[in-house]
Amino acid sequence: MTDLHITNDAPAYDRSALKPRILHLGFGAFGRAHPMWFLDRGLDAVGGDWGVIAARLHSGAEALSALDAAEGRYHVTAADGESALVRRIACVIGSLHPRRDGPDALPDLIASETLEVVLLTVTEKGYCQAGGRLDTGRDDIAADLSGAAAPTTAVGLLAEGLRRRCAAGAGPITLVSCDNMPGNGDILRQVVLDYAAALDPALPAWIEANASFPNSMVDRITPALDAEGRALIEQAAGGADPNGIVTEPFLQWVLEDHFAGARPPFAEGGAELVADVTPYEEMKLRMLNGAHSFLAHAGRLAGHETVAEATDDDVLRAAAQKLMLEEQAATLDMPDGVDVPGYAAALIARFGNTRLRHRLDQIAQDTSQKMPQRLFVPAGLNAAAGRDWPLTALAIASWIAALRDLPPVADPRQEALRAAAAGADPVRAVLSLDGLAEAPEVLIPAVQPAFDAITNRGILAALKEAL
Repeated sequence: MTDLHITNDAPAYDRSALKPRILHLGFGAFGRAHPMWFLDRGLDAVGGDWGVIAARLHSGAEALSALDAAEGRYHVTAADGESALVRRIACVIGSLHPRRDGPDALPDLIASETLEVVLLTVTEKGYCQAGGRLDTGRDDIAADLSGAAAPTTAVGLLAEGLRRRCAAGAGPITLVSCDNMPGNGDILRQVVLDYAAALDPALPAWIEANASFPNSMVDRITPALDAEGRALIEQAAGGADPNGIVTEPFLQWVLEDHFAGARPPFAEGGAELVADVTPYEEMKLRMLNGAHSFLAHAGRLAGHETVAEATDDDVLRAAAQKLMLEEQAATLDMPDGVDVPGYAAALIARFGNTRLRHRLDQIAQDTSQKMPQRLFVPAGLNAAAGRDWPLTALAIASWIAALRDLPPVADPRQEALRAAAAGADPVRAVLSLDGLAEAPEVLIPAVQPAFDAITNRGILAALKEAL
């Protein structure tokens, strides 16, 4: 038991009115805690029939069946060190999984006239892209395009569903990426169009005329659930909930108001609708995600396991603040009224939330996919402007040192990265890997001495010298 002040919140809308109007692909912890929260609150505010079908493509069939057994209801516990708000989510009305329900279930749903919105949380890897275009050299994409079996990738599934929707004469549809990528809607649009062109030369024109792909910026720290989290859910919800999730109180969704058809009540539930999400996206990627990646590697080198532990370290906390305010913020061009120092202060407070137990090795996963937009791009912008970027250099160097010195974490390029980091010249070898850094020669002169400082004096001493 904990001494948290607990507030319970339950939906008041008419659940019997809900229809399958939204498909959520990749329905995991973040999907439960973020877009469903906004939708559920929006339905409370204005009502409607926007029901959700939750779907996974590969793993997770058992979890979806458990959700069905609870009639789609589950609890989201938004907790910090003092209080918890428990919201019972009720907008999910069913689930689909190709291994459980057959390969036609998902594309047929996409083709149905009732469905109007597809949400995606499939991680960066799920877009099967290289340089913003479909990576046709991938084995899974090649297998999907061969037509030998039903598509297994999210891109292939969407294109096939849109092909069937076109043939059925169904109405417009909006596809919203909720993954943490810059220009996520633009990337989704391009890979779907690329795949569609290979599937049917006439299909891209129909997609261009009938589908929209708004960019969005999402934010809510939602770590993998552990035993402490499950105990908190049981206490807060008044009983065990195998479908529940623990998250932080803060949440943000900035979404371009570019829907092909009707718009679900996301804004009524708290989402911000804007004409251009880019400035908000860059602020989040560089300040929050950049600081997260810094703490993931520097914190593990310092012996910490969670974000809260790393943030409680005076040196790491001061370094994260300086990284955000003096280096990352300098690369931003925000609309009037955005309080960047206040945003940085809020991030530090969020990082220190001891209830989340957000593991650093979880954040460190797939860093090769995240490092360019989080740290390489702002480093290049600062270098081009003649500004120093010592903390960014130490953040990049700590990643290379972690590749060399710490146990491996999941990354699609893990073998090549660790081999490069184990060589005689780790900085140059890692940063020069194909497709990683656009301009390694810009990065190396600053990253090399930072790496040497970490190697010779340790991460905390190296950071103290930069503060």
